[in-house]
Amino acid sequence: MDKDGMTDSLNDASQNHVMSLLDFWIFGLYVAGTLAISVVLSRTIKNADDYFAAGRQSNWWLSGLSGFMTMFSAGTFVVWGGIAFKWGMVAVSIAMCLGISALLVGYQLAGLWRRSGVSTAAEFIHLRFGLKALKFYTWFNIVYRLLGMAVALYSLAIMLAALLPQGLRGISISEIIIFCGVVVVVYTLIGGLWAVLLTDVLQFIVLLVAVSIVIPLALGKMGGVEVFISETPEGFFRPVSGEFSWLFLVGWVVIHYFKIGGEWAFVQRYICVPKASDARKAAWLFGLMYLISPIIWMLPPMMYRVIDPSANPEQAYILTCQYALPEGLMGLLIASMFAATGSMIDSELNVFSGVLTRDFYKRIFPDSTEKRQILVGQLLTLALGVLVIILAILVPLMGGAQEIILSITALLAGPMVLPVIWGLYSEKINEQSVFITIFVSGFAALVLKFGWLNQSGWFVSDSPAGWELWLQQHARTLETVLGTLVPFFVLFLIENTQRHTAGWNRTLYNTDENSENIVPPAASLFPGKVVAIVLAALATLFCFLAFSGDSHQVLLTAYSVVLGGMAGLIFYFIRMAERKAAFGVVSEKTLVEKNKDHEASK
Repeated sequence: MDKDGMTDSLNDASQNHVMSLLDFWIFGLYVAGTLAISVVLSRTIKNADDYFAAGRQSNWWLSGLSGFMTMFSAGTFVVWGGIAFKWGMVAVSIAMCLGISALLVGYQLAGLWRRSGVSTAAEFIHLRFGLKALKFYTWFNIVYRLLGMAVALYSLAIMLAALLPQGLRGISISEIIIFCGVVVVVYTLIGGLWAVLLTDVLQFIVLLVAVSIVIPLALGKMGGVEVFISETPEGFFRPVSGEFSWLFLVGWVVIHYFKIGGEWAFVQRYICVPKASDARKAAWLFGLMYLISPIIWMLPPMMYRVIDPSANPEQAYILTCQYALPEGLMGLLIASMFAATGSMIDSELNVFSGVLTRDFYKRIFPDSTEKRQILVGQLLTLALGVLVIILAILVPLMGGAQEIILSITALLAGPMVLPVIWGLYSEKINEQSVFITIFVSGFAALVLKFGWLNQSGWFVSDSPAGWELWLQQHARTLETVLGTLVPFFVLFLIENTQRHTAGWNRTLYNTDENSENIVPPAASLFPGKVVAIVLAALATLFCFLAFSGDSHQVLLTAYSVVLGGMAGLIFYFIRMAERKAAFGVVSEKTLVEKNKDHEASK
């Protein structure tokens, strides 16, 4: 197929593949199902530990997939989809860096967090560094992460707006932001961390199925793999290109080692499992998924570079879906993007409402009942959710999504998280060390970002010298390197000048050395049942679309069979586990009765 033919086909698809009534029904069913899961799980919440830490009874695979989804949002498709459209395989390389980071976290940090015996990362900061550090970290992290959540929600609204049919084009971006934000806040508020974990897994399944089917449909429509490969620009499949160098990738691994190993939403995944070994396995699953899956997420916008090279890079992902997906599947795709955004926002809302409740409210009101703490946590979730919605509406005034995400991650992740991770190992880092590291790193970031890397910056002359031009051309790499090396060297100097600190003794006293002896409860089969039900529902949907449509019947039927088979297999293993558990209970009762008979015979 020639390029003109593909563009004509795209124009037809763009006109026809807005959201239909069937798409709206599928999206609506997804939203209703998500809320229903939260309502069911709300009945299992007995105390604040259940609400904020899932009673430390989460399955390791549940925490691992939830952590994987926490990294996703609609911003993933807007920001990284745009990079994939412009630079090609570079986007895959960048995403795979997160997999390496998570594997390292599983090997070194995840188990330490579980053995620390804390309920939140904020509790560890309070024990290790004191109340001033806790207050600073809490309020800074809230502002920092609220901004990230706002970008994700804004990105989702942008994509939804592009797919609305002509009759609904009067709905504004702000109204879409409000609707999506309210749904996420409500199910997080109702079900707590259990709802966050289980809806994240639901979202993972929907996202994987929806995105994976775009690839064969788009390839088939554009003429096959050969057309895709032959029409791409030179160097499109190189792992590095332009401003994204090998040095940038190394820095990205290090920064995300800090992020995945120390940011509060991820730490909560390591804390909520029964054992330290479960925390390690959760991080390893996270890493493995990020080593395997990036090619699936990034192929659609890469293919669109061949279909329409003049397209807006930030819209490349959704344009590919418009080009390829038939009626019905567009609703599933929008549900998946809503899922990705929801999984990121719900995690952060639960973490910060938990921190404010357990580490601030409870300290002010130590006699507060468990019921009152849950109520306070719900009110804080609501308040933080409202702030996210307001900030999302204001994102266009902040410079756009891509610039916010790349610069904030590169410059702030290291200085904010590295002192906490260092404090897990070293007895010499204290409260003053934290503030010195953040201040020095923050000052260096301001000088770099607004001085040398900004073309109208403080240190840039009217006729910039060669070294000034070089700095501006390698801005991304320099942001990443500076965000890594400056906090490291500051902490290294402190490590060699400080002595033993009292905070180290407090954390040692709090350590849970018996976590490996904890036996997970049998009730943990419930997440598996949710997964099986979701797979069965998707299999039914694909079967319906295969028989009701006039195209792609073979592919849709194949998806239906595979998803149905997976659901059946999971149901079979769950049934076997239930029988085994029931047999164990009966055997234990029989043994007790025999012992009683034996004692009576004496």
